[in-house]
Amino acid sequence: MKDFADAIRAGATAQELEAIPLPRHYRAAYIRREDERIFEGLNSAEKDPRKTLKVGEVPTPELAPDEVFVATMASAINFNTVWSSIFEPVSTFAFLDRLGRSGSLWDRRHVQPYHVVGSDGSGVVIRVGSAVRNWKVGDKVTIHCNYVDDQDPSAHDDSMMASNQRIWGFETNFGGLADLSVVKANQLMKKPAHLSWEEAACNALCNSTSYRMLVSKNGAAMKQGDVVLVWGATGGLGGYAIQYVLNGGGIPVGVVSSPKKAELLREMGCKAVIDRSANNYRFWKDDNTQDESEWRRFGKDIRDLVGEDPDIVFEHPGRSTMGASVFVAKRGGTIMTCAATSGYMIEYDNRHLWMKLKSIKSSHFANYKEAYEANRLIAKGMIHPVLSRTYDLTDVGEACNSVRRNEHEGKIGVLCLADEQNLGVDDPELRSQVGEEKINLFKRYAGSIS
Repeated sequence: MKDFADAIRAGATAQELEAIPLPRHYRAAYIRREDERIFEGLNSAEKDPRKTLKVGEVPTPELAPDEVFVATMASAINFNTVWSSIFEPVSTFAFLDRLGRSGSLWDRRHVQPYHVVGSDGSGVVIRVGSAVRNWKVGDKVTIHCNYVDDQDPSAHDDSMMASNQRIWGFETNFGGLADLSVVKANQLMKKPAHLSWEEAACNALCNSTSYRMLVSKNGAAMKQGDVVLVWGATGGLGGYAIQYVLNGGGIPVGVVSSPKKAELLREMGCKAVIDRSANNYRFWKDDNTQDESEWRRFGKDIRDLVGEDPDIVFEHPGRSTMGASVFVAKRGGTIMTCAATSGYMIEYDNRHLWMKLKSIKSSHFANYKEAYEANRLIAKGMIHPVLSRTYDLTDVGEACNSVRRNEHEGKIGVLCLADEQNLGVDDPELRSQVGEEKINLFKRYAGSIS
């Protein structure tokens, strides 16, 4: 793949890229089926992604008619790669086996003794399948992770409701943490021209998820003046959520865990900030008992800041916070949930839900339209990357472990074919207009946040 990397950096034409032969193998980050039981008997906190994520050569698969090969310049770490690497809550080889049983030749390719992981990416199209119409060799793209068969009628109206919807690089093979990615054509979006490869690569999963949760009619359909409580407001999801609330005329209340994170949040423009470490909330008395008095204290702190309860709660920690989220939401308010990084078995007091006519609404990534619109806002410089650090693919285990241990803010990028940071900017004029201070905000705080 080095020939492709050199050609892309030199500004090669489509014809020149087509003339470079595809390699029989390519470098990728992957987990192995033989390691599925490596963490048996350990509790979750003891499972280390560095022990299972390997970087090495894997065979280049055959390309399906509706797919493209992307020379992956950069990718990013998401929490689903952490789950893959520690085989929680189940081994992702079970997902690959289920995909393979669907009967299609192309689906059976995914059943391998290895799983190439990664659900974000940016790069250049270097081959297109015979059925691909809207993309061509040489196109610079970002990749969203909604993997769906668009010939299935259930995939239409809202493809996230498709019976066969999957997340690329998590529930499928040949993901983005590699020098070469196998991507359905309906996963492609134009690369924002003012961003570097790693800045462009870090957005799609978290940005699209936040867009659907807050902006889309499939989510909370936030309106001007809505008070929105955002957990983990300087994290990968929260960093985009705060931007959408501000852009949409809402009133964000950001929850963070340190004074430095609070400082970062205020620089983003969020005036109402709660530092939960300073306030020392204890929503759980023990592993089995929640403390309603702490929910009430938390709710009072929100009202002291903005004068009212939240219309929307942007919920993703899960077990540790759901009880409080349900309690503090306004009468008739909405709790939008998309994840459960602190635990899947959640508990809340249902009286505070039904008697005050609140709603819990689920959300999972985004359909193509939503992802495309979210990417369009990035491309226009209206939403900015939340990239804080970038690793080389050879250090993907360290990058993943950093996310696992919550040692980062925003997103962690990974260089694949790009051999250094800050390459790939094609519109320096727009970049100058947007401002380095906005694009690099999270980078400036990296290393100083505890």
